Amino acid sequence: MTFIQPGIMRKSARKFAAAPFSAKFGMAVIVTYVLAAIFAPQIAPYGEADIVGSQFEPWSSNFWLGTDNLGRDMFTRLIFGARNTIGIALTTSVLAFSIGSTAGLVAATFGGWTDQLLSRFVDILMSIPQLIFALLLLSIFGTSIPSLIIIIAVLDSTRVFRLTRAVAINAVVSDYVEAARLRGEGPTWIMSREILPNILPTLIAEFGLRFCFVFLLISALSFLGLGIQPPTSDWGTMVRDSATLIVYGDITPLLPAAAIAVLAVGVNLVVDWFLHSASGLRD
Repeated sequence: MTFIQPGIMRKSARKFAAAPFSAKFGMAVIVTYVLAAIFAPQIAPYGEADIVGSQFEPWSSNFWLGTDNLGRDMFTRLIFGARNTIGIALTTSVLAFSIGSTAGLVAATFGGWTDQLLSRFVDILMSIPQLIFALLLLSIFGTSIPSLIIIIAVLDSTRVFRLTRAVAINAVVSDYVEAARLRGEGPTWIMSREILPNILPTLIAEFGLRFCFVFLLISALSFLGLGIQPPTSDWGTMVRDSATLIVYGDITPLLPAAAIAVLAVGVNLVVDWFLHSASGLRD
């Protein structure tokens, strides 16, 4: 039994070949990070939390990027940081989109008091700066990984709700939705079969951007000490722990910061290309 039709594979290959260099570069970055996250135990020379040397040892054949403030290998921590940071950010983004897109579709489809109640609740959450609100909630509920994922997902779902509601409202008044209602289709059918497929490209592009924002927010919280907690490796924590080396002209703290920046740029390049391609525009 063939799960992927050859025609679809050829079409995807042609689309990839026609992609601009920026999109191919972004895809290469994403694939590299994903492979590093999946095969981190095989790539890293030491264990994630193993103390293998003295504090802040310089780069050498034993420690390619030196050691951190506790004597842990920086290269190992950098590799495992990809698994932890990206994995948690991806899980958080999926949960945020599940909550926000569902609520946005419900608000746009039903309208009336349902729309007003959901919109006003989201307005209340969005009126508080996200980073400050996240710091407050994490201080109350603790800094465990489940708490971190749930809190950030709920806060970030407000942005997804606003976008989903905005694009879904335009689809709700379309002729094909009215035709579905006249056929007697229920709200669930209309949302899943009529509205969602027509707004999906916009939501996919927004998912990429939301992933970047969540990824950066988690790194910022870790840098402030309320994100991913030790001994779990995280790029934001690595920047904080080795920041004092900048005073001595050591670029080691810039490596996890560069890892954060390169991934954000790579995802944005792919999202821009996808959105341009899905819009049907031509150069």
